[in-house]
Amino acid sequence: MTTDSSPAQHTSVVVVGAGPAGLTVGNIMRAASVDCVVLEAESRAAIERRLRAGVIEEWAVRGLRQRGLADGLVERAQRHSACEFRFGGERHRVSYTELTGHHHWVYPQPLLVTDLVREYVDVRGGDARFAVRDVELHGLDSARPSVSYTCPESGERRLLTCDFVVGADGARGVSRAAMPAGHARIARHDYGVGWLALLAEAPPSSDCVLFGVHPNGFAGHMARSPEVTRYYLQCPPGDDPGNWSHDRIWSELHRRLEGAGAPPLTEGPLIEKRVLDLHDYVVEPMTYGRLFLAGDSAHLVAPIAAKGMNLALHDAFLLGDALVAAVAAGDGDGLDGYSRACLRRVWDYQEFSQWLSEVYHGAAAGDPFRAGATSARLRRLFTSPAAAAAFAEQYLGTAERY
Repeated sequence: MTTDSSPAQHTSVVVVGAGPAGLTVGNIMRAASVDCVVLEAESRAAIERRLRAGVIEEWAVRGLRQRGLADGLVERAQRHSACEFRFGGERHRVSYTELTGHHHWVYPQPLLVTDLVREYVDVRGGDARFAVRDVELHGLDSARPSVSYTCPESGERRLLTCDFVVGADGARGVSRAAMPAGHARIARHDYGVGWLALLAEAPPSSDCVLFGVHPNGFAGHMARSPEVTRYYLQCPPGDDPGNWSHDRIWSELHRRLEGAGAPPLTEGPLIEKRVLDLHDYVVEPMTYGRLFLAGDSAHLVAPIAAKGMNLALHDAFLLGDALVAAVAAGDGDGLDGYSRACLRRVWDYQEFSQWLSEVYHGAAAGDPFRAGATSARLRRLFTSPAAAAAFAEQYLGTAERY
């Protein structure tokens, strides 16, 4: 590897990672005329087609709209107002919009990332450098941190000095690893459950999200577009997707999502098939010196409650606004309180994910006590308006304060 003879470049903020969190922060910087460079290990084409979740909460869409980042979403996203549990061969619909006045949006993450990167690079003229290699963070506890990387075109090392670093490069990125040992506590929870994550080239079989609670295991149905549907099937952790043939998958989906009077699922080719071992983690604090973690770098919530992208956007809104205040006005209060403000919502969503996991998985646990408790939780949800309203508030993330 050759070394770079060019001088270091300075920018106010370096964002490591071009996912929803990093790109949202970058767009907030550009809107405020704050210098910013976004570094991403993948190509632009790769991040625009990277398959991820697509449920966005109403408050998150409102935050994107306030920042001029929701035009594509509002034009193309689907609005959902209810979900349905299927349990014991019966169907139980929870109309959460009727209970709360709020709703969900379904907008696949690749579409949102495409919108955000187009706005940052093509519209706002932001500096994004894709396919960079060997990113390293330096001097994070100093007044002048820096980030170095290998340029993919020349193979040379480049250096960016900056005032702040945003680590938004996910669980396996370099940002979290740059925190010194002992600085942060990493709280982790493993569910001991796997989900076979599937994408089917088939239209949705329902107008809402379906949750199948079955002795064979959980099953989920989530619309992604008029032509594509996301499905989940509970499986042993570490299972081999090759163990699941096309026929076996559809047979189990039909069985676990059975409901009285429901039309049969619309089958189609499976274009994605992978196993997720469900776990959560939270990094506390989410900061070290001039480094601020956001999104999956700081916390991971299993897809049980579809909260991950929403937490990433929440981080980005708080961090972007705090960075603008610090750079433009010398007001560091927002940065000082950033980790605490984020973690209140993070822990609330983690707790709800744990609760919902027992609802989803208890019937298949092989434990009569857990199966009985699952039945009790579901009966309460279906018969108590207060319990249904409490579920809806957590499912939609509409609590007034976190």
